[in-house]
Amino acid sequence: MVTNEKLTKYEKTRILGARALQIAMDAPFLTEIKEEKLIEINYNPMKIAEIEFEQNVLPITIKQP
Repeated sequence: MVTNEKLTKYEKTRILGARALQIAMDAPFLTEIKEEKLIEINYNPMKIAEIEFEQNVLPITIKQP
């Protein structure tokens, strides 16, 4: 969830990095990803985080001044 529709590149990077770290440490996926897609992206945590970000399922709130 984002308070402002527009994220800066730094905020997006921080969100993706934090989520990729969680995934790398065996956190469950927040969205259903087909096995074929996981094999295609070679189970890359950063790519999985990007998929979750694009589907807007990350429970992370950004408060901008």
